[in-house]
Amino acid sequence: MTVTERKEKKVTPDTRARRGRAIGFLGKWAVFAGFIAAWQVATTLAEAPYFPTPSTIGETMVDLWLSGPASQLWLSDAVFDDVVPSLLRLLGGWAAAGVVGVVLGLMMGRSEKLYDYFSPTISFLRSVPPPALLPVFLVLFPIGTPMQLATIIFGVIWPVLLNTIDGAHTLDETVVETTRSMRLSKPRFLATVVLPAALPKIFAGLRVSLSLALILMVISELVGSTNGIGYQMIMAQRDFSLPKMWAGIVLLGILGYVLNVLLLVIQNRVIGWHTRSKSLTGR
Repeated sequence: MTVTERKEKKVTPDTRARRGRAIGFLGKWAVFAGFIAAWQVATTLAEAPYFPTPSTIGETMVDLWLSGPASQLWLSDAVFDDVVPSLLRLLGGWAAAGVVGVVLGLMMGRSEKLYDYFSPTISFLRSVPPPALLPVFLVLFPIGTPMQLATIIFGVIWPVLLNTIDGAHTLDETVVETTRSMRLSKPRFLATVVLPAALPKIFAGLRVSLSLALILMVISELVGSTNGIGYQMIMAQRDFSLPKMWAGIVLLGILGYVLNVLLLVIQNRVIGWHTRSKSLTGR
């Protein structure tokens, strides 16, 4: 047996898996670093005032949000005046839509009659673009956070609702027949049997709705708002402060990435069994 063969024999499957994950992690961020480098070179050569370089955008972001005192963890007042309110609106609207969507979806998914009655209404409402209803929400709700929350909730509830309906409707009938012999009440049946079975599709809907919530948060802050990331972006555009506008765009990208990663971590903790079963069965 050669030295190379002995080394390969000593490499365990766990070691290969760790190496594969490390290579994949480094590869992803190498591609991202290459994208930033290409962006820097292109904007430097173009010298277009509408497209500042990534280095300029980074300096602007530090000045805007990371120039505060040490007592505030170096976070500036703009973080608490604009970024935090935007995050609270985004997460509040997304969470409210998620709860309502899951509850209604479980009931409709297990009741053919209920779904038949409401499916035309659902199809109609989800086809209406939420930005088109901003004038309506401005009349129905007080200007500010209530109007913004209404916009976010209306726009993001549909992926959660439809995915929950699908997950609850496709429950294995063998499981349904088995649980009937236990004489479970309807609420307990939905909470202990239907909900766990529908969780994979519910999380898929939550991920889609989270991206929509970020978009609608910005759109809702462009109208009738006095703070928030979207408000600061439109003010920077009006003042021709383009680095500030681009700083807001980059911040939105960072927030979207971080929130998606956090949701994936929660998903893996809650329904890790589903991912493992798919890898074992190859489906």
